[in-house]
Amino acid sequence: MHKQIFVNLSVKDLPRSKEFWSSLGYRFEAKFTNDQGACMVMGDNLFVMLLVEEFFAGFTNKPISDARERTEVLNCLSCDSREHVDSLVAKAKAAGATVPKEPIDHGFMYGHGFHDIDGHVWELVHMVAEGECQ
Repeated sequence: MHKQIFVNLSVKDLPRSKEFWSSLGYRFEAKFTNDQGACMVMGDNLFVMLLVEEFFAGFTNKPISDARERTEVLNCLSCDSREHVDSLVAKAKAAGATVPKEPIDHGFMYGHGFHDIDGHVWELVHMVAEGECQ
């Protein structure tokens, strides 16, 4: 089985992207961060590489999607509580993200999300543990 995941996303303005994500409480691993990319730590063994478009393009021979126009991927993160979900969405919106829809409550699962400043889709969910009541 795999031990880590590194999601690679293209960004238009790396300093602005780092500022956005820092305002949500995420940190960057300095040894994997430079002017071409930044390694955002999202949890134990969960990393997102924010790569400037020109650098990102060097890893593929396919056109880069404009995430503001097309959905390239749906990134979904688990959260510890409904409050954690709502807090991250509120912080993201305050930092410039768009929030295209209302939260969804299925009883056993609560979700909400946002599109970051580069248009990447981030979904946040809290799932109720078996036997736990809301």
